[in-house]
Amino acid sequence: MRPSINVNQTERIVRALERAGYQATPNRRLVARLVAATGGHFTAADLLERGRRERVKIGRATVFRALEVLTALRVVERLELPSGSHAYVVCDPDEHHHHLVCSNCGRSEDVADGELARLVDEVGRRHGYRIETHRLELFGICPLCAAATEVTDPGGRA
Repeated sequence: MRPSINVNQTERIVRALERAGYQATPNRRLVARLVAATGGHFTAADLLERGRRERVKIGRATVFRALEVLTALRVVERLELPSGSHAYVVCDPDEHHHHLVCSNCGRSEDVADGELARLVDEVGRRHGYRIETHRLELFGICPLCAAATEVTDPGGRA
């Protein structure tokens, strides 16, 4: 089940577009609304499917172009999934963070850089690099999915 539309998130995405000098066209606003309505990671196909279910007309090219712009603005980030495919997740462009992603339900959480920045700098120094940026995506099973698994199989058997 997908969450309902997050109006604040939609407006945050639209404001990011406008601050960067992009027009908040009806199609971009629609993509912002579809993105804001997602829970966890999503694909372009997910946005198109949601649009179809809501009976709004939006084309594939429009969705892909909008995702390119939103990625460039760092309002969404592209995730490389363990399967080799990719998805997107809504982000706060003003703070450096990483992602915890549930491999089962797709839920994602932003996590602060914490001690990782120090470790990254040390790795760079050790190998003679000046690290400019880094990304980390951690994939696992979220607490809700883990709890559901325990309920359906209390003995932990497969």
